[in-house]
Amino acid sequence: MIKPRIIPILLISNQKVVKTIKFKKRIYIGDPLNTIKLFNDKEVDEIIVLDIDATKYKRKPNYLLIEKICSQCFMPIAYGGGISNLYEAKKILSLGVEKIVFNSSFIKDPKFVNELVNEIGSQSVVSSLDIRRNFFGNYKVFSSNGNSNTGIDPFKFAKELESNGVGEILINSIENDGMQKGYDLKLIQEMTKKLNIPVIACGGASSLEDMKKAF
Repeated sequence: MIKPRIIPILLISNQKVVKTIKFKKRIYIGDPLNTIKLFNDKEVDEIIVLDIDATKYKRKPNYLLIEKICSQCFMPIAYGGGISNLYEAKKILSLGVEKIVFNSSFIKDPKFVNELVNEIGSQSVVSSLDIRRNFFGNYKVFSSNGNSNTGIDPFKFAKELESNGVGEILINSIENDGMQKGYDLKLIQEMTKKLNIPVIACGGASSLEDMKKAF
């Protein structure tokens, strides 16, 4: 059985760490390198760094910043943001990143999953799904920083990603993001029931009790 992990997620906007609320409001938190050092001191198991502007503005990954982060990071690191092809994925891995997080790339081109898994292995591929309920109360996958409803069923899509070799699924609850009112436990429960690969839950944590409920 996989040991439960608490994984800090750093959201990067304009090379700064920010906190978001329902994917909209952004609050400045600090410098990425200083934040990494703080989590080094806390000896966290793993850390995820997501550039939330790269895809939106069609920017390539900031390799220099990634390299600086990796040089300061004492724990395994996963990175996501602006990665659209195999070359970029391999370059990021060469800088010291252990896992790469993909979001819109998998929605646009599901075949890209197979190419990645065949080249860099399932253990290095994480799929991030931004999820919220639609008008009828059904969970759907959203893209473009939560602004566009793709109409995709997250549970079926996650199962498809698992079948294609994705190693982990990161689920972001848009409605709970930054609210500090607890996780969407129904979403977590439904997702974990359908998958055999690790699920990372994000959005809503305010206490250890919230995390215990998610676990």
